[in-house]
Amino acid sequence: MPQVISLASARSRRASSPESVAPARPNDLRLGELLLASGALSPEALGGALAGRARMEIRLADLLLAEGLVLPDEIDATLCRLHGTGRADFQSYPPDPRLIDSLGPARCLRDGLLPWRRVGGATLIATARPERFEDHRADLPADLQPAVMVICREGELQEALAARRAPALARAAETRVGAWDSCRFWYHAGPRAGVALGLSGLGLAALISPRAVLTLLTLWTVLWMVLGTALKAAAATAQVRALLHARRHPPAPEPTIARLPAVSILVPLHRETELAPRLIARLARLDYPRALLDICLVTEADDSATRGMLDRTRLPPWMRCLTVPKGQLKTKPRALNYALEFCRGSIIGVYDAEDAPAPDQIRRMVAHFHSRGPEVACLQGVLDFYNSRANWLARCFTAEYAAWFRVILPGLARLGVPVPLGGTTLFFRRPALEALGGWDAHNVTEDADLGIRLARHGYRTEFLDSVTEEEANCSAWPWVRQRSRWLKGYAMTWTTHSRRPGQLLRQLGPWGTFGMQVMFLGTLTQFVFAPLLWSFWLVPLGLPHPLTATLTPTGLAVLFALFIAAEAVNLAIGALGLARAGKPGLIPWLPTLHLYFPLASLGSYKALWEMAVRPFYWDKTRHGLHEDEARRAAEIMAEARPHSPEGQPSASIASAS
Repeated sequence: MPQVISLASARSRRASSPESVAPARPNDLRLGELLLASGALSPEALGGALAGRARMEIRLADLLLAEGLVLPDEIDATLCRLHGTGRADFQSYPPDPRLIDSLGPARCLRDGLLPWRRVGGATLIATARPERFEDHRADLPADLQPAVMVICREGELQEALAARRAPALARAAETRVGAWDSCRFWYHAGPRAGVALGLSGLGLAALISPRAVLTLLTLWTVLWMVLGTALKAAAATAQVRALLHARRHPPAPEPTIARLPAVSILVPLHRETELAPRLIARLARLDYPRALLDICLVTEADDSATRGMLDRTRLPPWMRCLTVPKGQLKTKPRALNYALEFCRGSIIGVYDAEDAPAPDQIRRMVAHFHSRGPEVACLQGVLDFYNSRANWLARCFTAEYAAWFRVILPGLARLGVPVPLGGTTLFFRRPALEALGGWDAHNVTEDADLGIRLARHGYRTEFLDSVTEEEANCSAWPWVRQRSRWLKGYAMTWTTHSRRPGQLLRQLGPWGTFGMQVMFLGTLTQFVFAPLLWSFWLVPLGLPHPLTATLTPTGLAVLFALFIAAEAVNLAIGALGLARAGKPGLIPWLPTLHLYFPLASLGSYKALWEMAVRPFYWDKTRHGLHEDEARRAAEIMAEARPHSPEGQPSASIASAS
């Protein structure tokens, strides 16, 4: 075993090495001195690296590697000299899986430790963070003692661990969220049978007493329409007040951040063989320091097409691939949970494959988190579309998103109502995300569910005034399929969090609980039973309606007044959202949303059917159909938003305090 350092040689080297006089936790300056003495680093490069290290939450060794100032082998050799130990060789001598299990794969990744081999009665523990080894030594299990440290690289440690224990990590990713916070109870026959029985019972009641059922369902739907309209109006009012206040009181300059944090961005890819090269180009425009960017392209093991394309693509050093092992479950949140264990950032972000974020988005997100307390655990960016004029459906989708992300959701957050998150341009404080167990791997709208869980556990979500351009799904049937998945996820999320109504009320309070019910149950009700309300437009046309005899003329007048009021609120919010998005030319299209939302009703019926027969089916949205618009949008954004030189943050957050 020529590459494996023995216990005896490790002890002798530690005792005889001139570096043995160094402190137990050598600092970065000592590493720099050794590299300088060996000629691997110039004094000017060392000075610049130490200055950068003072402004970033990063080890000097990692910074030198990220900037390409020192060869990896030179860093390895110098760290071995510095710590009086040897170098692990996982290629020649793979890790012992039994030793890994003694510590646990998740802890190995979290602490950067890999129990490697037993030699001479001791356990060789490989680490990429040697300066922290002594902090962990006392907490190692007894069967790994005595422990002797050897050096490896972080990437080597993760690859070796994945090669031995990826299936175990993948299984853990499926159940990170506790049973009572997860929708996986839908695997049981009872909930699905309940949906089928409920629909059958409703149909039977309609056959027995159609007018009574029609009246009750109409009143039920009108009730949720009124509550939903009132909540949207309140959210819009809160948002307008905040905008007016911001106009009168310009925001303070961005805070100075002494040390910038590392940021990991997860980008799930599935059958995205055309988008990945463009995605790399878009993310390369982010102006955050490259040494602190950890962008993980997450693929599935059986997606050979996407993985093959990435293998043929030259990735920048700040971007890497993670492969999720096969499993019975294959969803985006499962992939996110698996990849979370491999991230190195203290902030975790999520982008979609077709996203084109603003270049300064990461910098602004870090500054926003820095200015808030730890209770603000999530930031949601603004989503918009680069193909908003592709066709009528794209125009309507753009108007809907403008109202949702620029008016309603930020207004709800200001009102203290739990926010159902979007699936991309999300950023989390890692400790909070891990405390919640990450994402529910079984929920097909894991984003909306996570927004509710954040609120239930006392965390807040705020909105980042930064835009990510993405592709509007503007083909009718793909749009219906996408919306059916969202509505099915809303149903899953509502049933999950309503199973313990008393606990929900205690955690969210009366107002938060009310808002959650309106957002989820009210939305589902209005889409499923919307045709009942549309049918009343037969009355002004002089056509018969089955409830004309039941409702008095006064009742019909009140009903139409409510319809008109709801429409006025929706038009006002849509106009405000489009104005804020800089797309006032789409405002004339707002009345045509009457023809747009019936597609969502079709999606709701597909969602109800799937709740009964295949609740965890993930109906994937196809992307990459409008890349010409994406390229034009990127050019416009590049001209409109000048940013700092490649890889350099703005002075306001790069300079040390």
